[in-house]
Amino acid sequence: MPLDPAAQQVLDLLAQAGNPPLEEMTPEQARAAFAAMADLAGPGGSVASTVDDAAGGVPVRIHTPVGTEPFPVFVWIHGGGWVIGSAEESDGVCTLLAEKAGCIVVSVDYGLAPEAPFPVPLDDCIAAARWVLAHAADLGGDPKRVAIGGDSAGGNLAAAVTQVAQGFVHQVLVYPVTDLRMGTASYDENAEGSLTRAGMRWFADHYLSGGHDADDPRVSPLLASDRDLRWVPPALVLTAEFDPLRDEGEAYAERLRAAGVPVTLHRYDGMIHGFFSMPALVPAGAAAIDEVAAHLRTAFGSAS
Repeated sequence: MPLDPAAQQVLDLLAQAGNPPLEEMTPEQARAAFAAMADLAGPGGSVASTVDDAAGGVPVRIHTPVGTEPFPVFVWIHGGGWVIGSAEESDGVCTLLAEKAGCIVVSVDYGLAPEAPFPVPLDDCIAAARWVLAHAADLGGDPKRVAIGGDSAGGNLAAAVTQVAQGFVHQVLVYPVTDLRMGTASYDENAEGSLTRAGMRWFADHYLSGGHDADDPRVSPLLASDRDLRWVPPALVLTAEFDPLRDEGEAYAERLRAAGVPVTLHRYDGMIHGFFSMPALVPAGAAAIDEVAAHLRTAFGSAS
């Protein structure tokens, strides 16, 4: 279908901002430009508290919903190509999920490349996720009802975490990076847009600046062995039609299905990369947050 008018509005806003292409920026410039867009998430949800803490030695931001303990827990890993973004800049989406899913959201502030290249971001997320699994009760949560998810690079990290850490009842992967070799048809079809092929190369070069390559399954979860995929939790995978990451996200969903993992795959037609983080501007982003919250409520209910 054609590009959604709300998605076109986002592209127009990006053009009006007048920033140079991502690949011409320094990481510091890109972080500042990304932070300036955080308001597109809108006012966020209503929660009882938001506190900064640490999980397994990794900084986290914990959003606790209104209600009575123990709550289910959702570990959220923000996107940004492993280079930009933060837990604070994810407050809008995280508080909406906390309110709508009735769960504690633990947003992980992992180290960013190039200062902290692979495997540091992944190691941080593994450490934080394992800590939450072991200490959910200390947060007012239910250790039997812990899920994990993330968007874009955060989806990549969440998928990789589930391949090595057991105990999650569900995973949510929003337009995840699953194959950093960048060879799918959607990279050709959607080389320009909110996320470009050149921009992804810039992200990858910073993330892998420590000497690793895209063939490592910890970098590209799609390349994991069947053995490592068989015991990952049921998944909700969301993709966007006009996104270079579309095909690899959908391929990962099919790999999980082939391994016997229950999967719900939903492509948002007419959408661009990043729409999930813009619910105040893009109606489909608000709908996607509602979809994630509904899936989490179902998963948590089944595990109770």
